[in-house]
Amino acid sequence: MNIAEHRQKHVYPDMDQLFVLLLLWGSGIQAYGKQDSTESDDVRLVGGANHCGGTLQVKHLGEWKPLQFIDCTLKEAAVFCKHLDCGSAVSIEQSPQSSVWGVNSTCVQSGSALRNCVTTEGFSSAVELTCSDSVRLLNGSSLCSGRLEVKSDQSWSSVCETDFDQQDAEVVCRELGCGPPSVLQGALYEEVEAPVWSKEFQCGGQESALLDCRSSGSARNSCSPGKAVGLTCSEPVRLVGQASRCAGMLEVKVGKWRTIDYFDWDLKEAHVVCEHLGCGSAFSIQWKNEPSEISVLKIEPDCVHSGSALRECAKSSSSFLTLNVTCKDLLVQPIISVSFMNGVSMAQQQGLQVSRGSNFTISCSIQPQYPGGSFQLTFTSSNTAYNYTQPAVNHSAHFLFPAAEPTHQGNYSCIYHVYVFYHDLSSESPLLSVTVSDPTHSDVVKGVVIPLVVLLVIVLMILGLHLYRQVNKQ
Repeated sequence: MNIAEHRQKHVYPDMDQLFVLLLLWGSGIQAYGKQDSTESDDVRLVGGANHCGGTLQVKHLGEWKPLQFIDCTLKEAAVFCKHLDCGSAVSIEQSPQSSVWGVNSTCVQSGSALRNCVTTEGFSSAVELTCSDSVRLLNGSSLCSGRLEVKSDQSWSSVCETDFDQQDAEVVCRELGCGPPSVLQGALYEEVEAPVWSKEFQCGGQESALLDCRSSGSARNSCSPGKAVGLTCSEPVRLVGQASRCAGMLEVKVGKWRTIDYFDWDLKEAHVVCEHLGCGSAFSIQWKNEPSEISVLKIEPDCVHSGSALRECAKSSSSFLTLNVTCKDLLVQPIISVSFMNGVSMAQQQGLQVSRGSNFTISCSIQPQYPGGSFQLTFTSSNTAYNYTQPAVNHSAHFLFPAAEPTHQGNYSCIYHVYVFYHDLSSESPLLSVTVSDPTHSDVVKGVVIPLVVLLVIVLMILGLHLYRQVNKQ
């Protein structure tokens, strides 16, 4: 299937309309719940480890059935998590189901309660949603940032900075399905008057949930203003399948790591990925034609440019085409160093001095990423410039200068070249500044006088030993 056929086959609704729909739907849920005191909830999650995970079901005509909600994103699904008094939305998928309720979108958009908008039309898949059970982040820019709250005995409490550390943060980020913690600081997000968690967490960092961690027995009754834990976890985005972390198949974690549909992406969207990974700007994007249609995540470009996190824009889909991204900072920076005839090696430094006539070698090396390639040693001075090139052997090359001359004085750098992903890529080392000086008087003393003194001492020792033997014979 080519790209044009793929785009004709997949028709996607407008994300903004979908989000409005879900917000109105959530309002309908709450309104209906207030009217029915015996059945306060007409939405639930079943089949999961607890009431915060499983198949999304709705009650209609007195009967519970799975619910189909096409193209629902993680951000939109957070409405249900909040309604169920759970934490953040962690994952969402579509699963095959029989006897599934549908929803009349026009009806919900009109503001009607959910019970009036459910249809009995036959659908073959339902929403599988997982929310965090006992932790959540509030008032942040994404589901992976905000002020931390912990749930215990059906109530939510803030956590004091003094009772929380980096290892605790690692557990929270993992529990929320996010990447490792990047910022841990109080007073970053709006604070409210809320109960304060009364114990100090003592996580090892490997626990799957914060409440699985040990905690101290000492109680804390209050927390100073601005000292409630604010946490930002990194977004779970990666490029895989190549030797460099800055190139490969794009994957986003929504419950589990999943590949991304190539549909409608260009360098503008890929730039967001490269920047997030600290890999510079986007160099190229490519599509891979899969042998059969596979389950993927579809991410709308408009959602990416709105500033939303990639995982919050992702929708379950299927495709023959997956997305590969190559960033400009694909290669690590080479290392430039100097070694002298005595075997002493010096790393790159400012103002390196070499004696005229001495033997020195400039070495270029790079962290192993790709086989082959070549190193280009560039030289520039006030009145000249030239290059030397050698193939990379064991990821390095060595340029010998048997006798240093004033013409060797200037700036040197190593440029590594390699052909990767049908592109010629290069990376340059920092500059190495070299000055060539004439031997000084002290050099003459060290090279001539000192050896003569040593020789004289040896001769005197031999004469002294000879005289000592003569005296003993007498």
